[in-house]
Amino acid sequence: MANKSATIAVRIEPEVKREVEKIFNAIGLSTAEAVNIFFRRVQLERGIPFDVGIPEIPNKETRKAIEDSRRGRNLRKTKNAAELFKELGI
Repeated sequence: MANKSATIAVRIEPEVKREVEKIFNAIGLSTAEAVNIFFRRVQLERGIPFDVGIPEIPNKETRKAIEDSRRGRNLRKTKNAAELFKELGI
């Protein structure tokens, strides 16, 4: 294993740090170990190992539902809110 002598200093919101360190602790990792894992994954994948793009809002399914409702397709009608909730199982 290579000599681990490089240091990284980052600023992060204290509450985020506390919450994330609880998660790391629960899975048996130190923050340093978790950062090392992240760096190794970036190295292996030659990029960020998860999607950091802007999410598609609204997503494809929601856009289809909006379009269907505008065209009057796949609609269900109820007499009142109580009937709607009953039909939805709420």
